[in-house]
Amino acid sequence: MHRISLIPGDGIGPEVSAAAQAVVAAAGAAVEWEVVEAGMAAGERGGHPLPPPVFESIARNKIVVKGPTQTPFGDAYPVQVGERIYPSVAIALRKELKLFVNVRPARNCPGIKSRFDHVDLVIFRENSEDLYIGQERMIDADTAEAVKIITRGASERVTRFAFDYMQRTGRRKLTAVHKSNVLKLTDGLFLKSAQAVAKEYPQFGFDARVVDALCMELVVKPESFDCLVLPNLYGDIVSDLAAGLVGGLGVAPGANIGSDCAMFEAVHGSAPDIAGRDLANPMAMILSVVMMLRYIGESAAADRIDAALAAVLTEGRAVTRDLGGVAGTRGMTQAIVEQIKA
Repeated sequence: MHRISLIPGDGIGPEVSAAAQAVVAAAGAAVEWEVVEAGMAAGERGGHPLPPPVFESIARNKIVVKGPTQTPFGDAYPVQVGERIYPSVAIALRKELKLFVNVRPARNCPGIKSRFDHVDLVIFRENSEDLYIGQERMIDADTAEAVKIITRGASERVTRFAFDYMQRTGRRKLTAVHKSNVLKLTDGLFLKSAQAVAKEYPQFGFDARVVDALCMELVVKPESFDCLVLPNLYGDIVSDLAAGLVGGLGVAPGANIGSDCAMFEAVHGSAPDIAGRDLANPMAMILSVVMMLRYIGESAAADRIDAALAAVLTEGRAVTRDLGGVAGTRGMTQAIVEQIKA
């Protein structure tokens, strides 16, 4: 039995988390859940948006499924862990748990309209450095400065992770994304590091793209790419672009993985305006727990959920309104559960 920490989150988070739990149970996965609270609502109730019991649970279980948590813009709602302050719960968890790679699949699903066919990408975003280290300062009243850090170790680590993932899953080609024509030292180091690691995996194709050229190609012929590895900032942007190619963030799962811990989460927001109204699309959360099941070795259960979701999407009626159907969150979940059990 696998014990998994579950953070339901804010807004629609509890609804889509309940949907994910229901399909995992229907699929017969050997999973039990340890529910812990984090996010804005948890902070309002208990005084801290990311209290110690969350880290205690994850330390025991090593795997966490996280619903969307709410983060206001501006200076409000800092998340403090020890002496460190983070802008959001999600970033705090990624940093504190040392989750060095963000894995974002983007593929066409049956019944979901998109501008492109035959898209099947996996994006590997380096998660620990680049401009996202958050070292900024005001030089004077009119000038701000940010520090960009790229290291050989982190760049090689994420590239090696990508190749190892490809080896396990039958992928064929990796493209390193950079801007070394301008940022010759930082992005140049990322590119050189990726090229060096690629030599260890001669059975795979490997090439590189400047990030702006990549974005143009992705909206012209996305089917020509297989896997992408990118520094943190570009990975953040391009992974959302890729989600748009296949239907949007509502159908986009994600995982953040470290050396001894992994967190699986839907990448969309908490949508407080529709919370509690049975309107939320649970698909991204369900696909995220499918990724989790494959990670822990419950591939048969993951396959059952994948097949049931595809059947419900193909039929097209028992899906949420954003997908063109008439069902609510609970109705779509129940349709998937019935398909699993059929």
